[in-house]
Amino acid sequence: MSFNRTVSLKIKNNLKRFQIDRAVFFGLLSRIWGLTAGGVTAILIAAYFSPEIQGYYYTFTTILALQVFVELGLGTVAVQFASHEWSKLNLDESGHIVGDGDALSRLISVARVITPWFFFGGILVAAGLGAAGYLFFSSSPAHDINWVSPWFLLCAVTGLTIWLVPIWSLLEGCNQVASLYSFRFFQGLLVSAAVWMAILGGAELWTASISGITTLFCSMFFLKRRYWIFLKTLLLSKPDGPWISWRADMFPMQWRIALTWMSSYLYFSLFTPVLFKYHGPVVAGQMGMTWAIVGLVGSISISWLSPRVPQFGMLIAQKRYGDLDQLFWGITRIVTSVTFLVAASIWGGVCLLNALDHPLAIRFASRLLPPIPTGFFLLGQLLMVVSAPFSIYLRAHKEEPVMVVSVTAAILIALATLILGKYYSATGVSVGYFLVHVIAVPFVFLIWSRCRAKWHSA
Repeated sequence: MSFNRTVSLKIKNNLKRFQIDRAVFFGLLSRIWGLTAGGVTAILIAAYFSPEIQGYYYTFTTILALQVFVELGLGTVAVQFASHEWSKLNLDESGHIVGDGDALSRLISVARVITPWFFFGGILVAAGLGAAGYLFFSSSPAHDINWVSPWFLLCAVTGLTIWLVPIWSLLEGCNQVASLYSFRFFQGLLVSAAVWMAILGGAELWTASISGITTLFCSMFFLKRRYWIFLKTLLLSKPDGPWISWRADMFPMQWRIALTWMSSYLYFSLFTPVLFKYHGPVVAGQMGMTWAIVGLVGSISISWLSPRVPQFGMLIAQKRYGDLDQLFWGITRIVTSVTFLVAASIWGGVCLLNALDHPLAIRFASRLLPPIPTGFFLLGQLLMVVSAPFSIYLRAHKEEPVMVVSVTAAILIALATLILGKYYSATGVSVGYFLVHVIAVPFVFLIWSRCRAKWHSA
């Protein structure tokens, strides 16, 4: 055996050992690039944005997260239903869907359910969030910042991106994750470049809209070139056999997912607006930038998990529970290890910035929260990410048994944010976030154990 072949074989074996296929590889590249690009963006924001502009910039992002109340988890539900039907379907070399006719009919019916929902949802987001954000920012102390026009443009761009949500859900559910994740990597390169040029060019609050417009153009190019026939089949055809009903089939799962998704806004998106309201845009900017970095803990770790979601659904549809569990535990071990390493690295970096006596380090550290609240946020995020594979495993069965835990935890986090955030600023918010996860995460493990035993024995 030649040297090159031996090396190639070892690389393939190691990739297989760590559950890295093409989808995971590009997912990891995207996350690594996101980590790198996020650091560069944060440095540029600290260098070119005033503390007040930084506060408005990150508060824009968190208010836009209210779009979850329009999406109501339907995209996630569509992924699960599509993956079960795709277990009997495939794409031929010309891009046409081939396989079981009844499964294709049901898949088309899923597309016909979700597409109008997100079309009207995009319009509602553009108009509703535009008005809600205008009222929120108008009631805040004036800082002579031009935020009105950038805000309304950003809402319009966000509404357009929501129109693409059903397409991404169908592609992911139909196990097109390899090409989808490779596209997202290259899209991330272009979007990052556009954001950096916008910041350097003095775009300030227009930067977020420039990012969204670049994303839209990249998406349209990719979909037209790679999946035009696939999309025409699903979006323009009518089911000519069995079909999936939204009311009878999808809604029983969706309302539970919807509550979980709406509670996720309380999980992640109240921090910055609450601190903006009670402590001003400077503290809100510190919270926003810190949370953007903390979010990388989950983003990098989930790179192994997200591409496996359609595989979970397909294995469940085929009742291959042994293969399902083997895949699940392998992914869970990797997610846990990577999450711990990333969280520790981020906290060490924040501590280092606060310890250095260099002007650049001092400037950058002043745009982040101190090490103590950052540490509590990282610990809470660590617990949440470790429990994520168990929740996704259950959801792949087209069920949502952790809804009560998610909603209860979200309410507790919201109360902690409103109360502790008002009186104890970011430190109070971070402690509340951590303690709620200490209480909630063990219940997720317990529910997973009981449901798995019940469903698989049946």
